Parts: sequence; structure tokens; C-alpha cells
Amino acid sequence: MSENHDTLAADFEQAYGYAPTGIWAAPGRVNLIGEHTDYNGGFVLPFALPQTTRVAASVRADRVVHVRSLLNTETAEFNLDGLAPGGVEGWAAYAAGMFWSLEQAGHRLPGMELLMDSEVPIGAGLSSSAALECSVGLAAIELAGIELSAVELAQLAQHAENDFVGMPCGIMDQMAAVGAQAEHALLLDTRSMVIEQVPFTLEQDDLALLVIDSLAEHRLVDGEYAIRRAQCETGARQLGVQSLRELNDDGVVPEDLPARLEDPVIMRRVRHILTENARVLAAREALSMGSYAQLGEILTASHLSQRDDFEITVPETDTLVETLLSPPEAHGAVPALGARQVGGGFGGCVIALIHVDSFDALLGAVQENARQRGFTEPTGFLAQPSAGARRLI
Repeated sequence: MSENHDTLAADFEQAYGYAPTGIWAAPGRVNLIGEHTDYNGGFVLPFALPQTTRVAASVRADRVVHVRSLLNTETAEFNLDGLAPGGVEGWAAYAAGMFWSLEQAGHRLPGMELLMDSEVPIGAGLSSSAALECSVGLAAIELAGIELSAVELAQLAQHAENDFVGMPCGIMDQMAAVGAQAEHALLLDTRSMVIEQVPFTLEQDDLALLVIDSLAEHRLVDGEYAIRRAQCETGARQLGVQSLRELNDDGVVPEDLPARLEDPVIMRRVRHILTENARVLAAREALSMGSYAQLGEILTASHLSQRDDFEITVPETDTLVETLLSPPEAHGAVPALGARQVGGGFGGCVIALIHVDSFDALLGAVQENARQRGFTEPTGFLAQPSAGARRLI
């Protein structure tokens, strides 16, 4: 990792003619469970990945921000005076949105020069956007001498993505990026913003969490995400609650919903949120007790709910889950204890709770199955719960 620091610092010096003041990093995340619950006031259980987005940065004497990325040859430039939504587009909008959000909150910032690099896969449902926002945000506040709590920084990063970029995400990704701890999952109550660090170590039981990027092209993800959010809001309104989380508080069970919601689509969307909140809390208990077979069943139930009630899976991710859960005669390995699609949906990654000895066989099986079905061959790695946003040098 120190070699990465040195390389990024050298690249910054080559780009701008002097050494950066520092380098900051924020991680991607895997959401163990709790899909689309965050904007419904519910529970989520993500953890941070070792893969990070890194930002080398220094202050300028004016109010202009220069942003460069090692992932492409593009350079963006914007003035903090008059910065507004729509003024910066593409990948640089996430960085610009972070400056805009901080200024909207009353924090006056100097201009800066930034150089970014990232190991977080883009478009895989591992929250590369929040990693970018939070690494830039942490660099900006430290260089400007601003003190913010992790919750405040996460909320400003969410504001940037919602109102500058125009993506109506919840708070989970940003909270995972800034609040995660190594060897823990982060249980977040998105209504109260109370967090609980839940120990999450699998190695002692010869288990691992496999992350497989389907490499499926996202299908209308932005528009469909917004549609799902609007459907949840419609369901809450028809049920007379502020957020669907209140259904869990009130002891509503799935069997109650058909009589209370006439539209079967809205009913299914609400049922997913109701049952997913319950699965998050059940997963926390399974982790606490080391009940990994139970945890696997919970993960698989989440995938089925995403497929049937929320309708956000795609053939590629459904096939991955099916293959991972297939009996040993299908691929010569002990099957996964459970598997599910993660992220906003319509592509992205699948996670699987596996016996660590099965990694090569299971990854080979899903790659072969994808080839036979004409899908892009997926890639995979074992995830290690890691630390949140931090200054590196």
C-alpha cells in the first residue's frame, strides 16, 4: 500500500509540479444484507472493502478546483463561486458535488488540486461513487481545517449524490465508507443513525465471503432505482406511515399486506422492505451466534425477495446464485451456504458465503456457466472487512 502512496504522490507531482499535501482514501463496500432499506428508514449491514479510492490533494490560493484521474485522461476544472448542480458532469460531478455540498452547509473552502486513483470496481454495486465522494470530502475538510463527525460527512456526501449528481441513493454507502471498522460489519439504523459494530470474522471457521462481479451491463439502473424509491413512497403513503420502517415497528407481517394495498406491484415492493429489514436483524443475530448456516439461508432469502418482490435482479446474477447453490455434482465443490445479488440492482455483484476451500471450484463453475449461456465471464475475489475513510500520508 505504501508503494501505491508513493506512486500517487509522484503522479501528483508530475501533474501539478509539486508534492501533494496529503493522500486520503475511502473504501468501496459490500452490503452483507439490507437492500433498498436505507431510504425507507430501515436497517442495513454493510462492511468496507480493502479496495479504496485514493485522492492526493493540495490547496490552491484561489477558489478554483482542478480534478484529474489516473483512470482516464480527463481533467475537470470548476470554480467554487457559482458552482451549482448541472455545472459539472460525468465522473467529476461526484467530486464537484462534494465541494458544493460542503459549501451549501456553510463551510467555505479554498480551491484545490486533486489527483484520484481507485481500485474499487466501477458499476459493480460496490459503491465506487461513495468512495470517491468520501475520499474527496475527507481531503477537503482536513485541508480546510473543518471538523465534522463521520455521520455529518456521510450525510453531506449523500446530499452531494442526491442533489448535485441526481442519484436518489440512501445513506448506507456513505456511512459504510466513513464509519466501517476492520473485521466488523456496520449495523446502521438509517432512521436514528445509530451504528453498531458487529464482529465479522469468518477465517476461524474456514469460511469466506466470495464477491463475484457479473460484469453484466446495467439496465436502466438510475431510472429504475428512482422508480423503486417512488413505489416505496407510494406504499408508505397508502399505508399511512412516514416510512416503511414503521411497519416493522408496528409488528406488521407480510400476510397483512394484500388486504391493505390494492396494487399488487406496490404490495410486493413493500413486502420486500418489510421482510428485508427483518432479515438484517436476523443476520446480525446469526453473526453474533456464529450460526453461519442460518446466515446463508438469510442471504439466499434476500436474493429471492429481490428477484420476485423488488424485481431488480437480472439473468446474469440469477444464474450466478443458482450455480453457487447447486449441489457438489454440478461443480465438484461444496456449495455456498447462501448467495445473493448486492447493490442497487439490475446487474452488479453477487456475494456468497462459502467454505474457503471451495473458492477455485466455485469461481470456475460460475465462469464456465456464464460462458455456456453467452454471458460475459465474471470475476471474483474474497472480501475482507476493512477500515473506513482515513488519511494515508
